[in-house]
Amino acid sequence: MDAQLFSFVLPVLIAAWGMTTAQAGYLATATLLSAAIGGWACGYLADRYGRVRVMRFTILWFAVFTFIAGFTQDFQQLIVVRVLQGLGFGGEWASGAVLMGEIIRPEHRGKAVGSVQSGFGIGWCAAAILAGVVLAHVPVQYAWRTLLMIGVLPGFLVLYLRRTLEEPELYRRTRAEIQAGGPAPRIVDIFRPGMMRVTILASLLGFGVIGVGGAIVNWLPTFMKTVRHLSPSASGYYVLMVTAGSFFGFLVSAYLADTLGRRRTFQLFLVCSWLVTIAYMFLPLSGWALIAMGVPFGFFTIGNYAALGPFFTELFPTALRGSGQSFAYNFGKAAGAVAVSCIGILAQKISLGEAIGAVALFGYTVAIIATLLLPETRGIELVPGLGPVTREGDRPGIATDQAAPSRL
Repeated sequence: MDAQLFSFVLPVLIAAWGMTTAQAGYLATATLLSAAIGGWACGYLADRYGRVRVMRFTILWFAVFTFIAGFTQDFQQLIVVRVLQGLGFGGEWASGAVLMGEIIRPEHRGKAVGSVQSGFGIGWCAAAILAGVVLAHVPVQYAWRTLLMIGVLPGFLVLYLRRTLEEPELYRRTRAEIQAGGPAPRIVDIFRPGMMRVTILASLLGFGVIGVGGAIVNWLPTFMKTVRHLSPSASGYYVLMVTAGSFFGFLVSAYLADTLGRRRTFQLFLVCSWLVTIAYMFLPLSGWALIAMGVPFGFFTIGNYAALGPFFTELFPTALRGSGQSFAYNFGKAAGAVAVSCIGILAQKISLGEAIGAVALFGYTVAIIATLLLPETRGIELVPGLGPVTREGDRPGIATDQAAPSRL
């Protein structure tokens, strides 16, 4: 909700402050890159100081700087606050997804972590409703500030989390092993020979799922307006269809990850994502048929995110899980900024639809190849420690915990 509220605020700021489109782009890029840096850093801190402790801190950090953004007076102040805000934004997922993955039983890990991520669709709807109400009834000079200040509300969640959440037993045992004389993990250990292969492949999967999917979502409104000539009123229905599709896509992807397996679920959704994107770009659709296509688009392209959390949790050993999982996820987000630019550059030489289709084909193909080279992890039991990675000598092979299959 907080992230999407800014997309509704941005047009108001462009008009109120006379910002250029380039400056608006800098705001988005700065936040995205700082979120990637913050995510990786907070993932490492979650390995060192605890999943719950870091998650509480990042929620509070993000909420505070979201609130402060409502007091900014110009572009320079806002971009500084947005960079600081992004550090917490990236860190929330890094610590939260690891925490979820370590406290859920193996047979339900995909369903639980993926279902929680379906809150993205609910947050998107909440942002649209709040923006519509506030912008319609509050004077414009105060409306955008009000919307940003609403972002402080999740900060109060920290008061509840302080009393109810404890560190996972898996993490506590790992820290006990390290304190008893085991090798302390370092932030660069995910790039050691025994880990680098999985880190690179997971990052490429993140690029194909998050980066390319996000880049297409970024350009789709422009495509709808300039190529399909969708009216402003119809655009609202289109957003509703995409949001609804993404909500159910998260849920279905989460359940399939525990039944079909992580790799097959990704492969199915990646192929369907490309087909739906191509249909959007090249089929002669118009009116309600075009709007209705938002459902399968959101279902596959955005719903595909759901299986990333459990898969990344299972690919990395406990001592490095926060660092590895957050790096792969945030690499995908940062690479999405490059994908956005690539579409814009290609669109100067070919049509916008062809540019989106080409980047989609490339990114989804890279992600499918990554799933073919990564191990299937459905149903594994996570164990404490560094798994197969040691300081004395890295063992080749799968960089996961020494896991035995669960009852599955």
